Amino acid sequence: MATKLLYINFKFSITKAEYEEAASSLAGTFAALDGLSWKIWIMNEAANEAGGIYLFKDESSLNAYLNGPLAAQVKSHPAFSDMNVIAYDVMQEPTATCRGPV
Repeated sequence: MATKLLYINFKFSITKAEYEEAASSLAGTFAALDGLSWKIWIMNEAANEAGGIYLFKDESSLNAYLNGPLAAQVKSHPAFSDMNVIAYDVMQEPTATCRGPV
């Protein structure tokens, strides 16, 4: 069972405070996702970009998220555009050597 890393970023057209409020209100929902080990929320306010880096326990968990209602809600949000979604395999041995949280 290979762990999967998911990288998502997008442009946002709301204020930083509005985005942070929305993120805080959804954090618990993300935390409850089956197979999600962790999520790091990211933001570049100067570029109006935000997103996340996720670690899923396996590909089926990642796919369940991407095909589920929470991802659909994010993808269809009217304040988000230019979304990039990229999944990666985690290289376990070198990541462990570098103290990666996997």
